[in-house]
Amino acid sequence: MRRAKLRPLLRETILSKDDLIMPVFVDENISSRQEIASMPGYFRIPINQVSDEIGRAMELGIKAFIFFGIPSYKDEIGTSAFDDDGVIQKALRNVKRDYEDAVLITDVCLCEYTSHGHCGVVKDGEILNDATLPILGKIAVSHAKAGADIIAPSGMMDGMVKAIRSALDENGFENTAIMSYSAKYASAFYGPFREAADSGFRFGDRKGYQMDIHNGDEALREVELDLKEGADIVMVKPALSYLDIIRRVKERFGVPVAAYNVSGEYSMVKAASKMGWLDEMDIAYEILVSIKRAGADLIITYHAKDIAEVL
Repeated sequence: MRRAKLRPLLRETILSKDDLIMPVFVDENISSRQEIASMPGYFRIPINQVSDEIGRAMELGIKAFIFFGIPSYKDEIGTSAFDDDGVIQKALRNVKRDYEDAVLITDVCLCEYTSHGHCGVVKDGEILNDATLPILGKIAVSHAKAGADIIAPSGMMDGMVKAIRSALDENGFENTAIMSYSAKYASAFYGPFREAADSGFRFGDRKGYQMDIHNGDEALREVELDLKEGADIVMVKPALSYLDIIRRVKERFGVPVAAYNVSGEYSMVKAASKMGWLDEMDIAYEILVSIKRAGADLIITYHAKDIAEVL
């Protein structure tokens, strides 16, 4: 089996375009694509160009997209997130009109829409978990009305999946799926994303509601809770430093597992490639294969278009 033409026949892990989910940053405040400084080669897209972006990716064979919005206004409770004429809602309607076959996934969280930048309602410097849940339900319903196929709550609020499932079902969206950020760690790998989505926080940190990076068993408990509340797909985020968690979740529950190859992981590869230290595509491909080999069924990655061309 040392012969090159025979080795692919027994390859255990196959990475395909169907495994990839491409993030899309939609910015309501711009009129042309703007490159994200800390994520070279990645852009914020104005609403009127989103369909073109999706079309180019679909020509490469990418079928699934997760949307993040940069709204024109923010307030204390993130009302622009559930505005039926909000940035994500308008983008979804445009894409759904032009590309019915595209799988549209929406990130549901408050951090991009609140003036304080946290993922929940804040009072006296404290994140109010239970007060946040009805708002997440309203966002999910608004996204489903606009054409979302999958709702992806990312705020790590306890009970968020149940609140969203109930809201969707009560409004006639029983077939809208939920992909929950079930094991989302309070990671240092998110830095570039905060620039990309304009979601930095004004005080404190997110360690009170995102997971402690030292814990593994806790991730299994979080996943189990989300599954009991109605999650269809569970996610581990970040991916590269948490391959062990991906494997444990897959082995324990045997359900569809997504992994998020996050902005910091992407930017490290870009930086090393720019310096000539690593081959960008070889490294990106190896990273994505490792995530798939660990047990992920779906991979959210900023390398999606580049890897799709290679595949």
